[in-house]
Amino acid sequence: MHKPPIAPALTALVAAMLLSACIGGGRPGHNRLPPVIVDGSTSVRHYDGVADDLLTAGLGQSGLQGAAPAYADALAPTAAELRRNAIYNNYRALVDFTTSGGFGRLFGPAIGADGALLPNDGKIAGTEYIAYADDGSGRQNVTLMVQVPDGFDPANACIVSATSSGSRGIYGAIGTAGEWGLKRGCAVAYTDKGSGNGVHDLAGDRVTRIDGVLVAAATAGRSAHFRADLSAAELAAHNATHPHRVAYKHAHSQQNPERDWGRNTLQAIEFAFYVLNEQFSRGDTGRGAASARKARPITPANTLVIASSVSNGAGAALAAAEQDRTGLIDGVAVSEPNVQPRRVDGLTIRQGDHTAATIGRPLIDYFTFANLYQPCAILADDAGLSLLPAFWPDAFTAAAQNRCTGLAEKGLVSGATLAAQAADALARLHGYGWQPEHDFLHQSHYRFATTSIAVTYVNALGRFSVADKVCGFSFANTDAAGRVVPQQPALLAGLFASGNGIPPTSGVNLVYDDALGGARLDFLAASPSTGRADFALDGALCLRALATGRDPVTGGTPAGDLRAQADRVHDGLAEVLLEAKPTGKPTLIVSGRNDTLIPPNHASRAYVGQVLRAAPDAPVRYIEVSNAQHFDTFIAFGPALAYDRRFVPLHHYFGAAMDAMYAHLKDGAPLPASQLVRTTPRTTGEPLAPAHLPAIQATPAAGDRIVLSGDTLLIPD
Repeated sequence: MHKPPIAPALTALVAAMLLSACIGGGRPGHNRLPPVIVDGSTSVRHYDGVADDLLTAGLGQSGLQGAAPAYADALAPTAAELRRNAIYNNYRALVDFTTSGGFGRLFGPAIGADGALLPNDGKIAGTEYIAYADDGSGRQNVTLMVQVPDGFDPANACIVSATSSGSRGIYGAIGTAGEWGLKRGCAVAYTDKGSGNGVHDLAGDRVTRIDGVLVAAATAGRSAHFRADLSAAELAAHNATHPHRVAYKHAHSQQNPERDWGRNTLQAIEFAFYVLNEQFSRGDTGRGAASARKARPITPANTLVIASSVSNGAGAALAAAEQDRTGLIDGVAVSEPNVQPRRVDGLTIRQGDHTAATIGRPLIDYFTFANLYQPCAILADDAGLSLLPAFWPDAFTAAAQNRCTGLAEKGLVSGATLAAQAADALARLHGYGWQPEHDFLHQSHYRFATTSIAVTYVNALGRFSVADKVCGFSFANTDAAGRVVPQQPALLAGLFASGNGIPPTSGVNLVYDDALGGARLDFLAASPSTGRADFALDGALCLRALATGRDPVTGGTPAGDLRAQADRVHDGLAEVLLEAKPTGKPTLIVSGRNDTLIPPNHASRAYVGQVLRAAPDAPVRYIEVSNAQHFDTFIAFGPALAYDRRFVPLHHYFGAAMDAMYAHLKDGAPLPASQLVRTTPRTTGEPLAPAHLPAIQATPAAGDRIVLSGDTLLIPD
């Protein structure tokens, strides 16, 4: 492991000694369960690496590429079946799982660090520990998990954090940071960060347990993964007026979980130290049978710890590094982070000759902006259509046209023609942090992510209950006409494994309850103020008002309940922003230039620029990858959607960043300089090859370097 100079080393040693004393409340040398772990919630299972394993749930690399495993009884899947399918679905949701896209050849469970095939189809034997962390209320129940491969070497101890991406459950980072850590022989510390895939079927009053099994809420009690905070009378009243709805943990827990994402990541690492010492301690420090406290030979002082993950999990890793007061984390390597700097005053970002007009806005700000303008902008001549008609029927095109009309009537776009209005909407997106490199993806992102994320984060930040029905939105199954229908029993029973924690997912869709004619799927909903099916424009305007505290049409302060709700969202937002301050920890951040979901001007670029402004010599490096975007799994559908001819997998560069950080911490290898990596997409029918994926350079060419000049972050074109 790379050792710091003597003074910081002494500081770190003292911190490690204090940590050893404090974790779990024990005296120095004693190993005790951290106090945040809920009594009785811990389960321990060993997997032999043949019939079942840590990384692929017994499926192996080849099984992950095959058809989804079937349940013996789809209405009552077992915990083991749910775990298997959760790993299968989460893997395929985050990477291109096709052979032509490199899976099984350039990356994947059975591909070693040297590119050679690993034995047993990539299956890894080991022990899995799962528990709840809670504040004592029984309402947080954040899932923590530690996977310890049988090949773990206490003499060369390493831990990798793998906080879930998006709103996914505990296996949400299995195919990214989880795979990298397990293949390196490291313990992997996971958490669903309190926003995981927890569902409450309000009509049936059923919830999932920590293992994903659906049970009656009364049976689960305080062990429920998530249960909406409604009394029996409130639940009955809600079901009477809004039947067949579901509540989701991220949106409706009333915990504002994002404020604790960094803390949850640190708790997962602390839990990892506990289980490692339980597993590998050779003796105890007690006297007699009544005292069996184990020693703590594995400590932060002798263990390499990398905070890692992608997307929301990556943002959590950066938050954990800022909040790490006891020296748990040695380095950070993340990809496409949802990171929100508290302030960017004075920072300028320039790509080539273009200076970004809007940078460093919080996620809820730029998502509610996109939610207004994306559906109109996709009709612009310069915006490519990235979806097949199966995903974007004629009714959606008509709604997009109606969105342009509604925006024009409210003075939110200019132009006398539809074409002019669409062009103006796209120009407004360009002026708000997106770039021409993002144009092609606006349609797919609006179709599958934008509105649902805006709704979820407004609810989460404001700590709203599902019964508050904020801006008229709810979650439910819908039929072909967009009407609310009962939950499908088989989909609900398997939602722990198939769901991603935010609609649309596994039959659960976003519903606009305030639509003309009654509740409808948001994409088919007519707005009361326009009388047209326009993707629920009125709901989008409401969300924007709550995010900004301003009426988007008049510019004034929202009135009445809307103002109070906006204040709640503002207060919640203040709890989640990061300081973007130097931590002294070596940090590698990777982002795709085409990331339309988390635009670099608002996230990675802004964060890195702020850190370097405060400390130009900080060991923080930024790697931007051309022709790379947020959802590698889209590339798997390349032959139909042309993603394979436009984009390369960012996952490859996440692995490269992890390799570089590991080499830096373990062997003292220098970190690569900040740079743009210029990739080459495939041609039609061409398999992905190393030639498409140039390496991150230790010393990039002058024209590829990313540097801070004064207060300006300079990005090569």
